[in-house]
Amino acid sequence: MSESKKWIEKLSLEAHPEGGFYKETYRSWETGQFSGFEGTRNISTAIYFMLTKDNFSAFHKIKSDEMWHFYHGSAIVIYVIDLEGRLQKLLLGTDIEKGQRPQHLVKAGCWFASRIEEEGDYALTGCTVAPGFDFRDFVMAERNQLVADYPAYKDLIKSLTR
Repeated sequence: MSESKKWIEKLSLEAHPEGGFYKETYRSWETGQFSGFEGTRNISTAIYFMLTKDNFSAFHKIKSDEMWHFYHGSAIVIYVIDLEGRLQKLLLGTDIEKGQRPQHLVKAGCWFASRIEEEGDYALTGCTVAPGFDFRDFVMAERNQLVADYPAYKDLIKSLTR
C-alpha cells in the first residue's frame, strides 16, 4: 500500500469536489452572523487536506480566509489570483531555503488552486477557515469564464480546472 493510501485510510479522508481528499477535524460550537454571509456560520473550521501526484485542487474560491498548514510529504504550490487580478505562487512546505513556508494565507474571495510540482507521492496539509467553511460559500471556477476574466493566466487556468 502506498504512503498516500495509508494516510487516506488512517485519517478517513474522502474525495473533495475540488480534487484531493479531506476530512473535517474541527467545527467550532460557537456561531455568529458575519458581514457578507447569509445566515449564521461557525466561527472556525479545520480539515486535513491531501493532494496526490496524480491529482490537483481545481480553481475555486470561498467567502472566508483560509490558512493552509503543511504536515507531511511533498511541498505543494498554491496558485492565487488575488482580488486585484495578480497571480501569486505560494510554496507550502518546510524547505525554507527554496522559499517554502509551513503556513500560507489565502484571503477571502480569491481564486486559488494547488498541486504537487516536485517529486513525491502526496502532500498532507491542513486548512483552517474563518468564518467557518460552508459549501454555500464555495464556488468552483468555470474554465471558460475564468480564462475570459484572466486571459494572461490561460494556460495555468486550463491546467487547474476541470
